Amino acid sequence: MEINKAELASAAAASGAAPQELRGAEILIKALQAEGVKYIWGYPGGAVLHIYDAFYKQDTIQHVLVRHEQAAVHAADGYARATGDVGVSLVTSGPGLTNAVTGIATAYMDSIPMVIIAGQVPTAAIGLDAFQECDTVGITRPIVKHNFLVKDVRDMAMVMKKAFHIARSGRPGPVVVDIPKDVSFNKTAYTGYPESVSMRSYNPVRKGHGGQIRKALQLLLSAKRPYIYTGGGVLLGNAVQELRTLVDMLGYPVTNTLMGLGAYPATDRKFLGMLGMHGTVEANNAMQNCDVLLAVGARFDDRVIGNPKHFAQNERKIIHIDIDPSSISKRVKVDVPIVGDVKDVLTELISMVRESPLRPDEKALAGWWEAIEGWRSTDCLKYDRGNKDVIKPQYVVETLWNMTKDADAYITSDVGQHQMWAAQYYKFNEPRRWINSGGLGTMGVGIPYAMGIKLAKPESEVFCVTGEGSVQMCIQELSTCLQYNTPIKIMALNNRYLGMVRQWQELDYEGRYSHSYMDALPNFVKLAEAYGHVGMLIERPQDVEGALREARKLKDRTVFMDFRTDPTENVFPMVRAGKGITEMTLGAEDL
Repeated sequence: MEINKAELASAAAASGAAPQELRGAEILIKALQAEGVKYIWGYPGGAVLHIYDAFYKQDTIQHVLVRHEQAAVHAADGYARATGDVGVSLVTSGPGLTNAVTGIATAYMDSIPMVIIAGQVPTAAIGLDAFQECDTVGITRPIVKHNFLVKDVRDMAMVMKKAFHIARSGRPGPVVVDIPKDVSFNKTAYTGYPESVSMRSYNPVRKGHGGQIRKALQLLLSAKRPYIYTGGGVLLGNAVQELRTLVDMLGYPVTNTLMGLGAYPATDRKFLGMLGMHGTVEANNAMQNCDVLLAVGARFDDRVIGNPKHFAQNERKIIHIDIDPSSISKRVKVDVPIVGDVKDVLTELISMVRESPLRPDEKALAGWWEAIEGWRSTDCLKYDRGNKDVIKPQYVVETLWNMTKDADAYITSDVGQHQMWAAQYYKFNEPRRWINSGGLGTMGVGIPYAMGIKLAKPESEVFCVTGEGSVQMCIQELSTCLQYNTPIKIMALNNRYLGMVRQWQELDYEGRYSHSYMDALPNFVKLAEAYGHVGMLIERPQDVEGALREARKLKDRTVFMDFRTDPTENVFPMVRAGKGITEMTLGAEDL
């Protein structure tokens, strides 16, 4: 049975024909095609062989064979973050599913729309400790938006419809669909993919309460020290243009979280930089000292506000817009909660601002900006730019920014010091260009994210900023990059330490560097070459720019750049554990 482009084209003409008898696996493929899926990342195994057989008979969806199931989910996740589409991955039962758990949890923490299809042992064997059996529904329940176990082939089409609907609507998130092997093999009459779905228990609110939006308007326009704080929800909700319009209309200062970078142009004067644990002095001080705070698609997490008691010391009115009611007043009590789609709510708020006779207090705003410029004058991101002896990691990121600021470029990162330097020193002016793991802080995501993006955006430049620790967690995916021709550029800021762990050990554990130094690193140049790619070793500051230029010229090759950076460099500013967001350590002189 062929499921190909020709069949899809003639589907409308055949709509009056008798129902087809299809296997569950074939219905699954039909569902993916109906949802517009272009790519799926996976790894085969016994429980999913009927599904893989159905993939063999179609030519509209490209399957990418990864080298580890964790990478399958990360790659689909990166694809979803960059495109806004639902990412899809496929794993087998047992260890296939458990290997995917880290990727699923990563997507869940950052609210990424995904559908993860998992194989399961035959229904008659469930609960009998069959070969490669695990309780997929039970294991994934805490780290998914929802999960399904398909017990009857007749339910396959509707389950897939629900899975995609749940994944992409409301607050997005991953949905796991567990398919027993016999369900993928059994046949049933297929009458077509459902056009709509209705779930009585799932109806996310889109439109914000008009009265609450009017209250927000009054607070915003009467503020003396206003501040706009935005998170990943602005990007996920495709509300970037609305946010920019509102900020520019009001002339208020704005900050982004780590997950929200690019929502407002980083090079605009009204942008105060990222806030939080490694945020700028001006962003954190404005957060603490504002009198009206507009929070949009953000969740006041521990890395943003530091000690909640310290944050609560200063009185301020807080407006919080979020699609998820459970995120509002979760950590910080707010005054004007607005549950709704951020794009819809901001659109209504903009309309009200235009119609209102009230205007911001220009005199008070000028005084507020004067205070902000005073904080900004500390230049909290300064570092030893003149060092000619050792490569400063910040310099590598700054050089990349200067070379690619006008290019069509995407930046992925792993997790650690290199991630923070990328966030601080690469000025993201556009949305969905900064792809990293925020909530879970997952090492190993950088290469899979990059190859997922490169497949979706083959004409774009994709750079992975990583460390020698993180990169080894999914380094086998260099093989996938070669097989599927996804030429990414990997920039390892190699300081021979698990850098962020070492930094904390230096500051909080009196320099007891317990198991944070790597004594047996591979030769990354030879390793890259062994995988069929280009490797470069860069040891001098004066060679950084040349290496990046050479790597960019090799458009059709994956290039691994091993930058030997200063092992003593720390990420500053830093809010240490238990401190408030204005109690920042700005450098070694503060220690």
